Amino acid sequence: MRDKTFKSTLFTKLSGLYSEMEEAYNRAAGKIGLSCRGCPDNCCASHFQHHTYIEWAYLLKGIKSCSDEKKREFMNRAMEYVRQSRASLAQGLRPRIMCPLNDNGLCQLYEYRLMICRMHGVPNSFVRPDSKKMSFPGCFRCQELYSHLEDVPVLDRTGFYRDLASLEMAFVGPKIKALPRVNLTLAEMLVQEPPETNYN
Repeated sequence: MRDKTFKSTLFTKLSGLYSEMEEAYNRAAGKIGLSCRGCPDNCCASHFQHHTYIEWAYLLKGIKSCSDEKKREFMNRAMEYVRQSRASLAQGLRPRIMCPLNDNGLCQLYEYRLMICRMHGVPNSFVRPDSKKMSFPGCFRCQELYSHLEDVPVLDRTGFYRDLASLEMAFVGPKIKALPRVNLTLAEMLVQEPPETNYN
């Protein structure tokens, strides 16, 4: 276990990176005219998986800031989410279940939401470490809005992934090659105990 001050510094940097993501997202959404207000769909019911220990730890930090009653409520929802999602996956179906942190369409830990939660919606792309470019068209509402545009703004996630990877390496330390890869839904992150890293 390393210095708690350094852990706090990493969390501060992660929060700053999240703010940069949000600004980039808002710029792209603004050019398209995209707003989630009144949308018949809800991205919080999408089956997203997350991939970093530092985001996992930051999410748990958010959970710890809640009242005991709210913690129990979130944990109960998370366990039910995991049960339902595994049942759907066993049938070959992609789960469509509301995030356990969502109340009446709003995230209750908005400050601590993970990267994918922040970046989903607008057209985006990123270049993988193997130089392969990945592209995504955005949500259905966004695609409808930009269908008439000649120049569609695309948010490049590459720099954000690179910065997040650097924070992850600092957070996990030398154990990064020995630890299992993170490939979990937010609900699974709440239910499972994270492996020990430098900063547990």
